[in-house]
Amino acid sequence: MKGSYIAMLALTTVFASCNDDAVFEKEMYKNEVALISSDYHNTFQEVVHLTGEEEIIGYIAASTGGTHAPDKNLVIRLEEDPEPLAAYNWSLYDADETLYAKLLPADKYEIADYNIQINAGERTGRTSIKLRPEGLSPDSSYFIGLRATDVSGVELNPKKSTMLYQVLIQNDYASQADNSVYTMTGLINDMVSAANKQLFPLTHNSVRMIAGNETFESTEESIAKKSIILEVDEDKKVKIKPYKDIQVVQLDNDPQYPNIFRVEEAFGRRTNVFLLKYEYTIDGVTNVMQERVELQIK
Repeated sequence: MKGSYIAMLALTTVFASCNDDAVFEKEMYKNEVALISSDYHNTFQEVVHLTGEEEIIGYIAASTGGTHAPDKNLVIRLEEDPEPLAAYNWSLYDADETLYAKLLPADKYEIADYNIQINAGERTGRTSIKLRPEGLSPDSSYFIGLRATDVSGVELNPKKSTMLYQVLIQNDYASQADNSVYTMTGLINDMVSAANKQLFPLTHNSVRMIAGNETFESTEESIAKKSIILEVDEDKKVKIKPYKDIQVVQLDNDPQYPNIFRVEEAFGRRTNVFLLKYEYTIDGVTNVMQERVELQIK
């Protein structure tokens, strides 16, 4: 009797083991499709280099898991969905809507094909997206909220079925993706001055920065009041203009600060350098600024 009980227990164990193996094998072979993104709120960053041209091409991609590549085409469909961005904003900033990231305006992008196909025998597929970044503010974060849906019996990875496609802008002088913090040395009203300044990309050939040694505050009012634009022409001459409310006058003919941009190379290193002279007025107070603004780039 005891022997029969042991035999039945052993047989049950074998069946359970076989069932576990079958489930494990099924999981291993399953071609589950996921949108390609980081683990941080399913974000994907597209860093767009401003060129002055109307459209720039980016890509949205998907991949499939499983031990083997699929033996048939797998097709998913993309839908715009604001919910992932709403969850992102609430998670990071709670109820402070002044800090919220924004949906990329509809006129700033065009998805070529809302279907993404992973061909049989392959692991990834993608669709292109036309981006129109001119005019985007460097002070805002822009996302396209996307959700994948099945159109051909595809099994979706539930943790990777949404994506926040982030568009970041950069030019030859500054980038939203990296804090472009330059070192400033020079003179203000003939007195020695030094500070760090962050430059922000505006167009393919212009950046924004705080005038003189003013304190940077990330509010619309402060930025409008204290910021100037540096616009670089084809000859690398710099035109200094007001960003919004500030009064600024470019001062030329100083051989040490000739209002130019150049890339300096020494000991295998390359450095972006602005040599500037101007006067600016804030709240009725005028200052004369002579400054070297530089950032090592390589």
